[in-house]
Amino acid sequence: EVIRPHRARRGGVRNGLPPQSLWEYMAETLRVADEIRSRLGSPLLKINSAYRNFAYNAACRGSATRSYHIQNCALDLVYRAGPRAAAKVASDLRSEGRFRGGIGVYRTFLHIDTRGHNAYWRG
Repeated sequence: EVIRPHRARRGGVRNGLPPQSLWEYMAETLRVADEIRSRLGSPLLKINSAYRNFAYNAACRGSATRSYHIQNCALDLVYRAGPRAAAKVASDLRSEGRFRGGIGVYRTFLHIDTRGHNAYWRG
């Protein structure tokens, strides 16, 4: 599931796998995504975005220049239950102290990251 987004292209810009030095940063974010899936009782349909290299991130419309995707600790997730239901579960997990990070609710997907401090927004 998490490898597919690394093969993505935007225009002439190609993404790639993160450098090995960043691999460990995705583990916590993946655990949160799996717990959301488990608690929702609803499948994860797709990971829209995981790691992004600098050039690919710049080609993504609306992306932050210091995106947590660049640091390999962010995921954009599409759950069958929808982004609002998934965001509620993510908020519950955060309230329980299961992670500290960002929750972004968009029309078609949920963004989560494990940046170390809490943030919430609607896109």
